[in-house]
Amino acid sequence: MASSRNEHRKEHFLDAYKIPHPEWREFVCGWGAAFINITVTFPINKVMFRQMLYGMHTKNAYIQLKAEGFHFLYRGILPPLCQKTISVSIMFGMYNHYQQVLNSMVPQWNTHLKNSTAAAAAGLTEAVLAPFERVQMLLQDNHFNQRFRNTAHAFAELRQYGFREYYRGLTPILLRNSVSNALFFTLREEISHRMPSQDHWTGKLISDFCCGAMVGAFISTVFYPVNVVKSHMQCTVGGPFNSLWKASRIVYEERERSLRKMFFGVHINYTRALISWGIINASYEMLRNLLTKPPH
Repeated sequence: MASSRNEHRKEHFLDAYKIPHPEWREFVCGWGAAFINITVTFPINKVMFRQMLYGMHTKNAYIQLKAEGFHFLYRGILPPLCQKTISVSIMFGMYNHYQQVLNSMVPQWNTHLKNSTAAAAAGLTEAVLAPFERVQMLLQDNHFNQRFRNTAHAFAELRQYGFREYYRGLTPILLRNSVSNALFFTLREEISHRMPSQDHWTGKLISDFCCGAMVGAFISTVFYPVNVVKSHMQCTVGGPFNSLWKASRIVYEERERSLRKMFFGVHINYTRALISWGIINASYEMLRNLLTKPPH
């Protein structure tokens, strides 16, 4: 009798808290949106990275890249292509999945709380790809042009420093991913609901682009100093691992205790984010409509 009651309770629990399967279309749409975006914005991102790392002006960063030649312009694109496509795939796919899980497990929660929690959890999940971001930083830094030949070589060289070396700069990534994801999905939903409704697909595409561009540019600007510190942390090979607070103090001192200099390159970052997140949001919605459209 006791065994029968336990089995009944177990079945009741599993029925009540049945975990839904992830929706594959969400992952595919996120991957495709990121692929389209990276091929367009990578050169802009490289100019911004040089400004973040060395505190130089846009013109000087452009001259530096031009002097290196086209051969080096797309050097380092493989890590973000691998990392960002999978990252955005996880971002949209796991956000949708965590939403379903929370709706099943805690339906009494406020909708905004569930969505923010799902978004933050998706951002934390993305952090498993931090080694790709780490290697991208090294390949974009001209100090390592001769030391690391390509992505595979950089990964192989870091192995001698131990597994932890691949995740240098993880703390700012976790902070950035969780909070920025929560902001992105919350603001994206709020703005999209307030945008004029569009009947034609071109109007819908422009509307989705503007929505993603505004939200992405705002969040990228707010978290720009965090990315500056992260870049500084990740462009070190070997040696001690500084905390986020200590690394922030070092960068602040290097920038002559100037908050303005902590934002060197923010204008091009803002421009890149406008284009990048506009493309991602519009591409994601376009691909999702194509994949979910019922057959005629």
